[in-house]
Amino acid sequence: MNEKAYKLLAVQEGISNRAAKDLIDRGVVYSGGKKVTVARGEISSKANFKIEKIAKPKIIFQDKKIIAVDKPAFMTTEEVARNYAEFTLLHRLDKETSGVLLFTKDDAFHEEAVQAFRKREVEKEYIAVVQGKCVEAVTIDDPIITIKKGSSLFSKIASEGKDAITHVEPLMLEGKISKVKVTIETGRTHQIRAHLKSIKMPIVGDTQYGARPYKRVMLHAHKIALLGYSFESKEPGEFAKIMNMG
Repeated sequence: MNEKAYKLLAVQEGISNRAAKDLIDRGVVYSGGKKVTVARGEISSKANFKIEKIAKPKIIFQDKKIIAVDKPAFMTTEEVARNYAEFTLLHRLDKETSGVLLFTKDDAFHEEAVQAFRKREVEKEYIAVVQGKCVEAVTIDDPIITIKKGSSLFSKIASEGKDAITHVEPLMLEGKISKVKVTIETGRTHQIRAHLKSIKMPIVGDTQYGARPYKRVMLHAHKIALLGYSFESKEPGEFAKIMNMG
């Protein structure tokens, strides 16, 4: 006998149907070693669920002008922002991307920071685990267009798109996967994900861009520097773990 996944999860965890659906939509629910991806999908009524724990955002640094937060995976930027509602959000990270997220405390400094982003005076460095063997540095300089379908976004390379520049450097190679450092000169929606897909090295876990399933999209915002500030977020332990698996 089968039942909808979110209803079974709600019973098992003693939570509301809505809360159960939210956990599945976040991508943190597993059954039989596989991620449950469709909340309304039917599953055996005997199924047992495991829920991945979501870390809490932590402050990396703050002063009178700026606050740097270590964003965990599986939280949207907007959810993190609600924890720091008295401050102004400066930029965004995708839900499954972890790492440095910035807020400003001062209106004048916020405008300076916005201008720094517009003038491409911000250093943005990411770490990613990708499918394929990355053995040499490569620069991807292809325009990107973003398509919105309902509540979802998808970016692709297109001549009519906005300019986008991504630099990729190899860090480690194990079997058929690579750990790479990615720096971006522009900040287009899903830029890193679309550009890495274009060179046949999609990010592990990024099924939207053609990669194999994994616990999460293996992308981490490692460092950001602007206006004399520099902030870093330590690479999550799961990055080393997956590289050891090869």
